[in-house]
Amino acid sequence: MIEARQLRKTFNKGKVVAVDGVSFTAHDGQITGLLGPNGAGKTTTLRMLYSLLNPDSGSMMIDGIDPQVEPILVKRKLGVVPDSRGLYDRLTARENIRYYGKLHGLSTAEIDGRIEQLVSVLDMASFIDRKTEGFSQGQRVKVAIVRAMIHRPGTVLLDEPSNGLDVMTTRALRGFLRQLKDEGRCVVLSTHIMQEVAALCDRIVIIAAGRVAAEGTADELLERSGEANLEDAFVKLIGTDEGLLA
Repeated sequence: MIEARQLRKTFNKGKVVAVDGVSFTAHDGQITGLLGPNGAGKTTTLRMLYSLLNPDSGSMMIDGIDPQVEPILVKRKLGVVPDSRGLYDRLTARENIRYYGKLHGLSTAEIDGRIEQLVSVLDMASFIDRKTEGFSQGQRVKVAIVRAMIHRPGTVLLDEPSNGLDVMTTRALRGFLRQLKDEGRCVVLSTHIMQEVAALCDRIVIIAAGRVAAEGTADELLERSGEANLEDAFVKLIGTDEGLLA
């Protein structure tokens, strides 16, 4: 479970406010969506949760652990698919994943067994032993997901994982996220794609201009906004249609 309370992050000596008092709770066995236009503060919020950035103020707890106090322990608990996939292009997909497995202290046998399992689930057999240089966006995302899941984390953070994916890869990704939920994991999905939220998320946290504009289930947000569909509810709740991409 993730608990974020009044997170604030500024840049350029406080002149740029990226996140301004964001609070939400993400539960185990659920997919929590961080929904908002580009530049809303979603990525900055995730980077604070996985201890890449320190908040200026506010607090966080991940499975009862404070990332600011024990960042290494939190990293062992988390699986992270960042906005920049960060693959080593001179290594094969398998070598990229093995490297992260070793960083998590897994044995070679554990790593190889886990890779084979996830490669089957995500249909990666045709490219698992190719160098990642020249990979398609979908292939790079799949490698990043397996890398994030190699150590069986209980909490998974994904930053706009379906950007640039084709229909079939998107379907496979959604199926995998539902599987994680069914296994009881806590999944936080950052996105600006309305269909993705409607198809996957148990709870939705709408972020606009660095603040939480609204949160709840899809039905609760529809009721609160008085709109008939989630896209119209989103526009009404953030007060603008700027940045709405899908």
